[in-house]
Amino acid sequence: MKNNVKSKKRIIYIFGYLLLSILIIISAIYIINFLLLKEEAKNESKLLDTVEINNNEKENTEEKRTKENDKLNEQKNEIENIETERMIKVKELKKENEDVVGWLEIENTSINYPVLQGEDNEYYMTHNYKKQKSKNGSIFLNKDYDWNIPSSNLLIYGHNLNNGTMFQELLKYQNKEFYMNHPIIRFTTEKEDAEYEIISVFKSRVYYKSEENVFRYYYFINANTEEEYNKFVKDAKEASLYEIEETAKYGDQLITLSTCSYHVKDGRFAVVGRKNKKIL
Repeated sequence: MKNNVKSKKRIIYIFGYLLLSILIIISAIYIINFLLLKEEAKNESKLLDTVEINNNEKENTEEKRTKENDKLNEQKNEIENIETERMIKVKELKKENEDVVGWLEIENTSINYPVLQGEDNEYYMTHNYKKQKSKNGSIFLNKDYDWNIPSSNLLIYGHNLNNGTMFQELLKYQNKEFYMNHPIIRFTTEKEDAEYEIISVFKSRVYYKSEENVFRYYYFINANTEEEYNKFVKDAKEASLYEIEETAKYGDQLITLSTCSYHVKDGRFAVVGRKNKKIL
């Protein structure tokens, strides 16, 4: 009898030890994976700084910028088609992956990444800019944005990751003080280097088809009419978590950054900006 009791205790101890060992291994794998994904995103955020451009091209750009600035002082006209060093770097990145459409940055935050555009809105949820499988995914532009128009709204998505990368920091805009310290979104393409001034910050969710009179911001890419454009701006302003003086008028280029939020089921968090100026 005593031997049976001892055997049972021994089995329980062995089972407990094995269970504890498995939990430790799983935790270690999770931590390692967490750190690797964070490092991957960190390296990607520094990618633009590592892009090398031809010295002659850089010198020509500087010379062109100087001439154009002189022209601005003389004629006081708006300058078009000035190619900044940042634009050239985006052009170089496109040689590595033609799906790269730009670079997104919010100064003094972790949001500093290439923006991709795929044939669908699924691929870059699970792949990085090198087209490698990654849980981080990429920051990506809605597939329906038409660069030939261009469309009214750059609708850009990114994951809300608990490792603090991609669009996780976007949720800090729930705090008005954070907005006041970070009111500008910078978006650079090979053809333009521009700043967007934030006009609205709001929580939302994915609505059911049966729901009426709701603000489905995630459908707005191009306004077919002035009325449609103005309604989007009005709805965005009314949905904002706090009052922001800046707004947009018909014809202004918009940018909307969207990520998941867990305040409700299928929650979303969005930040909308209006193109303010080109960076010379």
